[in-house]
Amino acid sequence: MEIKESLKKLVFDKSMLKQEAFVATKESFEMFRLTARDMITSFQEQAQKEEKNILFEFKDHGDFEFEVRFGGDVLVFYMHSNVFEFSRDHQVMKSAYIREDSRRSYCGVIRIYNFLADSFIYQRDQDLGYMIGRVFVNFEKHYFIEGKRELGMLYNNFNTSLITSDSVRSIVESAIEYTTNFDLLTPPYDEVKMVSVGEMRNNLDKKSMATGKRLGFRFQADTD
Repeated sequence: MEIKESLKKLVFDKSMLKQEAFVATKESFEMFRLTARDMITSFQEQAQKEEKNILFEFKDHGDFEFEVRFGGDVLVFYMHSNVFEFSRDHQVMKSAYIREDSRRSYCGVIRIYNFLADSFIYQRDQDLGYMIGRVFVNFEKHYFIEGKRELGMLYNNFNTSLITSDSVRSIVESAIEYTTNFDLLTPPYDEVKMVSVGEMRNNLDKKSMATGKRLGFRFQADTD
């Protein structure tokens, strides 16, 4: 069966574009992995040298996920296996960089989540984590970040920002800095003032009451 030329071109071109964006994102993710591992090793050595009893740990979870633990926090870096395009209304689509070449709008995504270390240690499955940033990488290895504070404000120049060892290190440092400054707040009193006998019997800390850094607050509205 002969395939219509326009259909063949569409399928081949789109498939190759997405494959190139995936490869660029995967290579970028490996840079994040190596950088985070090296940084945690440096923290470990410094803590040992200064006799600081602080936990620093790197854990690999396969091709698309790894985590770093520092003090009471965990950062999980997760790469999605698919490639995405931005909606027409997204600010990126209005940039000259995209208008010059629409293929640049196809990106892989690396998400960065923050959890409490105790949530994993004590298996508190109801505890909440927060996505503090997501890194978009296109086939040219240009990137920008949607995120909170340090991440969202410092890394949003898609047309000029390139994935390099220096930029990856800067992003990881900013993620750790933001997480360290993003403190655990007590939830409003009225939300936790009552507890049932059953909840107490089922282990209050582990099962019944979820813990998160902004539990009871709207994380999306945080400006401090």
